[in-house]
Amino acid sequence: MMFFAVKYQHLIGAAVLLGTGAGIAFFQLMAHRTGKSATIAAVARIVVIADFLFTATAVVLQPITGVTLAWLDGYSLGEGWILLSIVLYLVIGAFWLPVLWMQIRMRDLAAAAVRTAQPLPREYHRLFHTWFAFGFPAFGAILAIFWLMVTRATVAFLAF
Repeated sequence: MMFFAVKYQHLIGAAVLLGTGAGIAFFQLMAHRTGKSATIAAVARIVVIADFLFTATAVVLQPITGVTLAWLDGYSLGEGWILLSIVLYLVIGAFWLPVLWMQIRMRDLAAAAVRTAQPLPREYHRLFHTWFAFGFPAFGAILAIFWLMVTRATVAFLAF
């Protein structure tokens, strides 16, 4: 029973990470496409809250439930598919942490543009393009982790 409870939590966490990430990306992109500082500021404010509330919580809980599942099911963390998943998770984190900072900065820049009735500054556009580009490797890595979790693929070159 404990195994299935932890597995359920792990699956919910994975769904939250994928769903929140995709939702945040969609809404931030759609707000950006309007070109309206007020819209961008409002959406970015909510995006930052969602990232802290949902993504950060799942980011912390996912490794805990993952390690617990491996232990309960008798897997070594050195199994190729588990090790590769951990590496990919760290890659995602390496992209997510700067993205979180970028979202906060873009929110602040858009809010300042609204307050001063000025257009969005060049820094906002530079950050947006970097933010957008960072999403591709992070999203690809999370899809790869889903594949590894579902298939438990043999990753012999990483097995210890």
